[in-house]
Amino acid sequence: MSEIILETKGLTKHYGGVHALTDANFKLHKGEHVAIMGDNGAGKSTFVRQITGVELPTRGEIIFDGQQMHFNGPIDAREAGIETVFQTLALADDLDVPDNLFLGREMTKADWLGPFRLLDYKAMRQATLDGLEKTAVKIPNIRNAIRNMSGGQRQCVAIARTATFHSKLTIMDEPTAALGVQETAQVENIVRTLKEAGEPLILVSHNMRQVFDLVDRIIVFRRGHIVANLKKEDTDGQDVVAYITGAKTGAEFEGAA
Repeated sequence: MSEIILETKGLTKHYGGVHALTDANFKLHKGEHVAIMGDNGAGKSTFVRQITGVELPTRGEIIFDGQQMHFNGPIDAREAGIETVFQTLALADDLDVPDNLFLGREMTKADWLGPFRLLDYKAMRQATLDGLEKTAVKIPNIRNAIRNMSGGQRQCVAIARTATFHSKLTIMDEPTAALGVQETAQVENIVRTLKEAGEPLILVSHNMRQVFDLVDRIIVFRRGHIVANLKKEDTDGQDVVAYITGAKTGAEFEGAA
Protein backbone atom coordinates (compact mmCIF):
# COMPACT_ATOMS: atom_id res chain seq x y z
CA MET A 1 0.00 0.00 0.00
CA SER A 2 1.16 3.55 -0.72
CA GLU A 3 2.49 5.96 1.88
CA ILE A 4 0.12 7.05 4.66
CA ILE A 5 -0.92 10.72 4.49
CA LEU A 6 -3.25 10.76 7.54
CA GLU A 7 -3.49 8.51 10.57
CA THR A 8 -5.43 8.84 13.80
CA LYS A 9 -4.75 6.72 16.88
CA GLY A 10 -7.35 6.47 19.62
CA LEU A 11 -8.95 9.76 18.60
CA THR A 12 -11.62 10.55 21.19
CA LYS A 13 -13.97 13.46 21.89
CA HIS A 14 -16.20 13.83 24.94
CA TYR A 15 -18.68 16.65 25.53
CA GLY A 16 -19.13 16.31 29.26
CA GLY A 17 -20.82 12.95 29.69
CA VAL A 18 -21.53 12.53 25.98
CA HIS A 19 -19.01 10.31 24.22
CA ALA A 20 -19.30 11.60 20.65
CA LEU A 21 -16.17 9.83 19.38
CA THR A 22 -14.27 6.95 20.97
CA ASP A 23 -10.90 5.47 19.98
CA ALA A 24 -11.11 6.21 16.27
CA ASN A 25 -8.19 4.48 14.54
CA PHE A 26 -8.01 5.53 10.91
CA LYS A 27 -5.52 5.54 8.03
CA LEU A 28 -5.64 7.26 4.66
CA HIS A 29 -3.02 6.58 2.00
CA LYS A 30 -1.74 9.05 -0.56
CA GLY A 31 -3.92 9.09 -3.66
CA GLU A 32 -6.73 7.20 -1.90
CA HIS A 33 -10.35 8.33 -1.76
CA VAL A 34 -12.28 7.19 1.32
CA ALA A 35 -15.93 7.70 2.24
CA ILE A 36 -17.16 8.21 5.80
CA MET A 37 -20.72 7.03 6.34
CA GLY A 38 -23.09 6.66 9.26
CA ASP A 39 -26.43 7.79 10.60
CA ASN A 40 -26.96 11.24 12.10
CA GLY A 41 -25.08 11.47 15.39
CA ALA A 42 -22.81 8.55 14.51
CA GLY A 43 -19.62 10.59 15.02
CA LYS A 44 -18.75 11.49 11.42
CA SER A 45 -18.81 15.26 11.85
CA THR A 46 -17.08 15.02 15.22
CA PHE A 47 -14.27 13.06 13.61
CA VAL A 48 -13.90 15.64 10.83
CA ARG A 49 -13.88 18.51 13.32
CA GLN A 50 -10.97 16.91 15.19
CA ILE A 51 -8.77 16.32 12.14
CA THR A 52 -9.45 19.80 10.73
CA GLY A 53 -8.71 21.69 13.94
CA VAL A 54 -12.25 22.97 14.47
CA GLU A 55 -12.26 21.26 17.87
CA LEU A 56 -9.57 19.87 20.13
CA PRO A 57 -9.68 16.10 20.83
CA THR A 58 -10.18 14.85 24.34
CA ARG A 59 -7.34 12.43 23.66
CA GLY A 60 -5.64 10.60 20.84
CA GLU A 61 -3.09 11.32 18.13
CA ILE A 62 -3.32 12.89 14.68
CA ILE A 63 -0.40 12.10 12.37
CA PHE A 64 -0.41 14.00 9.10
CA ASP A 65 2.17 13.62 6.36
CA GLY A 66 4.48 11.78 8.74
CA GLN A 67 4.31 14.28 11.62
CA GLN A 68 2.26 14.27 14.80
CA MET A 69 -0.02 17.30 14.78
CA HIS A 70 -1.65 19.43 17.47
CA PHE A 71 -4.03 21.71 15.62
CA ASN A 72 -5.19 24.68 17.70
CA GLY A 73 -7.64 25.79 15.03
CA PRO A 74 -8.66 25.41 11.38
CA ILE A 75 -5.89 27.77 10.26
CA ASP A 76 -3.28 25.35 11.65
CA ALA A 77 -4.82 22.46 9.70
CA ARG A 78 -5.08 24.56 6.56
CA GLU A 79 -1.45 25.67 6.80
CA ALA A 80 -0.43 22.02 7.21
CA GLY A 81 -2.18 21.22 3.92
CA ILE A 82 -5.70 20.08 4.91
CA GLU A 83 -8.41 21.89 2.96
CA THR A 84 -12.02 21.29 3.93
CA VAL A 85 -15.26 21.96 2.05
CA PHE A 86 -17.93 22.16 4.75
CA GLN A 87 -21.67 22.01 4.09
CA THR A 88 -21.91 25.72 4.92
CA LEU A 89 -19.16 26.44 2.30
CA ALA A 90 -17.85 29.45 4.29
CA LEU A 91 -18.04 31.82 1.31
CA ALA A 92 -18.53 35.60 1.42
CA ASP A 93 -21.57 36.39 -0.73
CA ASP A 94 -20.56 39.95 -1.62
CA LEU A 95 -17.06 39.04 -2.83
CA ASP A 96 -16.04 37.59 -6.19
CA VAL A 97 -14.25 34.29 -6.81
CA PRO A 98 -10.60 35.43 -6.35
CA ASP A 99 -11.48 37.37 -3.19
CA ASN A 100 -13.18 34.29 -1.74
CA LEU A 101 -10.34 31.96 -2.63
CA PHE A 102 -7.76 34.25 -1.04
CA LEU A 103 -9.84 35.47 1.89
CA GLY A 104 -7.50 35.56 4.89
CA ARG A 105 -4.41 34.70 2.82
CA GLU A 106 -4.25 37.51 0.28
CA MET A 107 -1.28 37.93 -2.04
CA THR A 108 0.51 41.27 -1.73
CA LYS A 109 3.04 43.24 -3.72
CA ALA A 110 6.44 44.44 -2.53
CA ASP A 111 6.41 46.24 0.82
CA TRP A 112 7.83 49.52 -0.47
CA LEU A 113 5.10 51.33 1.45
CA GLY A 114 6.62 50.25 4.75
CA PRO A 115 4.00 48.64 7.00
CA PHE A 116 1.35 49.02 4.28
CA ARG A 117 0.95 46.58 1.41
CA LEU A 118 -0.96 46.57 -1.83
CA LEU A 119 -3.01 43.53 -2.78
CA ASP A 120 -1.73 41.77 -5.90
CA TYR A 121 -5.07 41.32 -7.69
CA LYS A 122 -3.42 40.21 -10.93
CA ALA A 123 -1.56 37.36 -9.22
CA MET A 124 -4.67 36.29 -7.30
CA ARG A 125 -6.78 36.24 -10.46
CA GLN A 126 -4.19 34.11 -12.27
CA ALA A 127 -3.89 31.71 -9.33
CA THR A 128 -7.69 31.47 -9.28
CA LEU A 129 -7.79 30.56 -12.97
CA ASP A 130 -5.08 27.95 -12.40
CA GLY A 131 -7.05 26.43 -9.51
CA LEU A 132 -10.26 26.33 -11.55
CA GLU A 133 -8.41 24.66 -14.43
CA LYS A 134 -6.85 22.09 -12.11
CA THR A 135 -10.26 20.94 -10.90
CA ALA A 136 -11.97 21.42 -14.29
CA VAL A 137 -14.36 23.93 -12.69
CA LYS A 138 -16.06 26.21 -15.20
CA ILE A 139 -17.06 29.65 -13.88
CA PRO A 140 -18.04 32.00 -16.76
CA ASN A 141 -17.05 35.17 -14.92
CA ILE A 142 -14.76 34.97 -11.89
CA ARG A 143 -15.44 38.65 -11.10
CA ASN A 144 -19.09 37.81 -10.43
CA ALA A 145 -20.19 38.06 -6.78
CA ILE A 146 -20.84 34.73 -5.09
CA ARG A 147 -24.43 35.70 -4.26
CA ASN A 148 -25.22 35.75 -8.00
CA MET A 149 -24.09 32.16 -8.52
CA SER A 150 -26.03 28.90 -8.43
CA GLY A 151 -25.64 26.40 -5.61
CA GLY A 152 -23.51 24.20 -7.84
CA GLN A 153 -21.21 27.06 -8.80
CA ARG A 154 -20.80 28.02 -5.14
CA GLN A 155 -19.88 24.45 -4.27
CA CYS A 156 -17.40 24.35 -7.13
CA VAL A 157 -15.78 27.58 -5.95
CA ALA A 158 -15.36 26.10 -2.46
CA ILE A 159 -13.77 22.98 -3.96
CA ALA A 160 -11.52 24.99 -6.28
CA ARG A 161 -10.21 26.80 -3.20
CA THR A 162 -8.62 23.52 -2.10
CA ALA A 163 -6.78 23.13 -5.41
CA THR A 164 -5.55 26.71 -5.50
CA PHE A 165 -3.45 26.20 -2.40
CA HIS A 166 -1.97 22.82 -3.34
CA SER A 167 -3.56 20.96 -0.46
CA LYS A 168 -2.15 17.62 0.60
CA LEU A 169 -5.61 16.40 1.62
CA THR A 170 -9.12 17.47 0.66
CA ILE A 171 -12.11 16.78 2.91
CA MET A 172 -15.65 17.22 1.58
CA ASP A 173 -18.60 17.18 3.97
CA GLU A 174 -21.83 16.30 2.10
CA PRO A 175 -20.76 18.34 -0.96
CA THR A 176 -23.91 17.62 -3.01
CA ALA A 177 -26.59 17.45 -0.30
CA ALA A 178 -28.43 20.57 -1.53
CA LEU A 179 -27.67 20.32 -5.25
CA GLY A 180 -29.70 19.26 -8.27
CA VAL A 181 -28.81 16.44 -10.65
CA GLN A 182 -26.67 18.46 -13.07
CA GLU A 183 -24.84 20.34 -10.32
CA THR A 184 -24.21 17.08 -8.46
CA ALA A 185 -22.69 15.60 -11.60
CA GLN A 186 -20.38 18.60 -11.91
CA VAL A 187 -19.12 18.23 -8.35
CA GLU A 188 -18.62 14.48 -8.81
CA ASN A 189 -16.55 15.15 -11.94
CA ILE A 190 -14.31 17.39 -9.84
CA VAL A 191 -13.82 14.53 -7.37
CA ARG A 192 -12.83 12.27 -10.27
CA THR A 193 -10.38 14.92 -11.49
CA LEU A 194 -8.74 14.98 -8.05
CA LYS A 195 -8.51 11.17 -8.16
CA GLU A 196 -6.82 11.25 -11.56
CA ALA A 197 -4.33 13.77 -10.18
CA GLY A 198 -3.48 11.37 -7.34
CA GLU A 199 -4.77 13.67 -4.61
CA PRO A 200 -6.23 12.00 -1.48
CA LEU A 201 -9.76 12.80 -0.38
CA ILE A 202 -12.17 12.09 2.47
CA LEU A 203 -15.82 12.24 1.46
CA VAL A 204 -18.57 12.45 4.09
CA SER A 205 -21.79 11.40 2.40
CA HIS A 206 -25.18 9.73 2.86
CA ASN A 207 -25.47 9.09 -0.88
CA MET A 208 -24.80 5.38 -1.41
CA ARG A 209 -24.68 5.62 -5.21
CA GLN A 210 -22.22 8.48 -5.01
CA VAL A 211 -19.99 6.68 -2.56
CA PHE A 212 -19.73 3.53 -4.67
CA ASP A 213 -19.05 5.63 -7.77
CA LEU A 214 -16.27 7.74 -6.28
CA VAL A 215 -14.24 6.08 -3.51
CA ASP A 216 -11.89 3.19 -2.82
CA ARG A 217 -12.90 2.40 0.76
CA ILE A 218 -15.88 3.00 3.04
CA ILE A 219 -15.53 3.70 6.76
CA VAL A 220 -18.73 3.32 8.80
CA PHE A 221 -19.32 5.15 12.08
CA ARG A 222 -21.96 4.13 14.60
CA ARG A 223 -22.53 5.63 18.06
CA GLY A 224 -19.14 7.30 18.08
CA HIS A 225 -17.18 4.22 17.02
CA ILE A 226 -15.69 3.11 13.71
CA VAL A 227 -17.46 -0.21 13.13
CA ALA A 228 -16.41 -1.12 9.59
CA ASN A 229 -13.57 -0.60 7.13
CA LEU A 230 -14.78 -1.91 3.77
CA LYS A 231 -13.10 -2.09 0.38
CA LYS A 232 -15.60 -0.98 -2.24
CA GLU A 233 -15.13 -4.07 -4.39
CA ASP A 234 -15.70 -6.39 -1.41
CA THR A 235 -19.01 -4.96 -0.24
CA ASP A 236 -22.37 -3.62 -1.40
CA GLY A 237 -25.03 -1.16 -0.29
CA GLN A 238 -26.91 -3.68 1.83
CA ASP A 239 -23.76 -4.59 3.72
CA VAL A 240 -22.97 -0.93 4.42
CA VAL A 241 -26.53 -0.27 5.61
CA ALA A 242 -26.29 -3.28 7.94
CA TYR A 243 -23.31 -1.68 9.67
CA ILE A 244 -24.97 1.74 9.76
CA THR A 245 -28.10 0.36 11.42
CA GLY A 246 -26.33 -2.08 13.71
CA ALA A 247 -27.65 -5.22 12.06
CA LYS A 248 -23.95 -6.05 11.77
CA THR A 249 -22.11 -5.13 14.93
CA GLY A 250 -18.55 -4.90 13.68
CA ALA A 251 -17.46 -6.83 16.76
CA GLU A 252 -14.63 -8.39 14.74
CA PHE A 253 -13.39 -5.02 13.54
CA GLU A 254 -9.92 -3.95 14.72
CA GLY A 255 -9.14 -0.69 12.90
CA ALA A 256 -9.45 1.36 9.75
CA ALA A 257 -6.09 0.51 8.21
